[in-house]
Formats: sequence, C-alpha cells, structure tokens
Amino acid sequence: MPASLEERDAKIRRRGTATAIACVAFATGMVGAAYAAVPLYQMFCQVTGYGGTTQRADGAPTRVIDRKVAVRFDANASPGVPWSFQPGQREVTVKLGEVVQTSYFVKNLSDERVTAQATYNVTPITAGSYFNKISCFCFTEQTLEPGESREMPVVFFVDPAMLETEELKDAPAITLSYTFFREDNPAPVAEAPSTDAARNKL
Repeated sequence: MPASLEERDAKIRRRGTATAIACVAFATGMVGAAYAAVPLYQMFCQVTGYGGTTQRADGAPTRVIDRKVAVRFDANASPGVPWSFQPGQREVTVKLGEVVQTSYFVKNLSDERVTAQATYNVTPITAGSYFNKISCFCFTEQTLEPGESREMPVVFFVDPAMLETEELKDAPAITLSYTFFREDNPAPVAEAPSTDAARNKL
C-alpha cells in the first residue's frame, strides 16, 4: 500500500534532521581543523617532508664545495596578521655546504598585541630535503606589542648531496618562503617584575 501523507512527512523530517546534524558536525570539524592547522601542518610536514619541508640540523655540515646556488627569500602574512614582514635580503648566493645567516624583519602595524606563528616551505619541492636549518623562528609563537618590531635570524646550509638528484644536479635557485598565521589562543606571556617588586628583592 502507498505510504500515507503522515509517513512521507515523517521521512522528510528525518532526512532533514540527519542533514542538519551532518552539516553541524562538518562545520565543527572545519573550525577545529582551522585552530589546529599550524601544529598539524608542522607535524605532517616534518614526518613526510611534504611541500618542500626543510631539514633540521644540529650543526655545520662536514664538507663545503665550490659549487654555488642562489637562495631567495619570501615573506607573507595571512589576512588576519596586521604585520609588515619582509626578508633582510631578497637573495644570496652560497656555496653548497656553507653555513649562512640571514634575517627576516617583522613589525606590528596594529594598535593591539598580536601573536602569530610562521609556517614555511621550499621550492623546488625536492630541494627541501637538502635545505638544512640550524636555527629558525618557524613554528614558534611570536608576540608583538603595538608598533613593536623584531629581527628574526635564520641559519642554514644547502647539502652538497643535492647535486646527486637528477632534477637538482644543475643547482637551480631555491626559494625559502614563510607565512605568518594568527594564533587566537597564544601561550601566556610572562610579565616583567614591577620596579617595586624588584626593589624588595634587593
């Protein structure tokens, strides 16, 4: 027998409810993913080497060769980060295996305290395995007061082993790019002791 109008209405209501629940769950998941984007990106890239993720080195390489490569620097701030962010040098030419230090400069252009973290990538993507950073500001919360500026050094070297890779044997230019994303729930910033408190300790 054909379903009654009441049964059809009940089915439609159940489908509507299920669709609404699914949409809410999806939206909640997307919000959670947005908050976790930077730490998840960090973990994923460090494990897989995805997206030209560079390597972390504890010290200088064991050899330096005369072959040189151009390293370019790029800086970006997402729309939610009201900062001026730029490299101190747009490009340097380095020997493979040579330890080099450069710096990025950032300034808070807003009238409020802002905390952000930088993610990074290297192009060509395959060069990420040979671009080693000894010191870097990436994946570390940076908090700037209104109008505050900061210099952030980067120490790196390019492993000579890159020449053993077919697509990198001609030592193409490498671009290191950083992008700052705002942290909505930053870690508490320690306050400096007041003058009176410091005097009482004397």
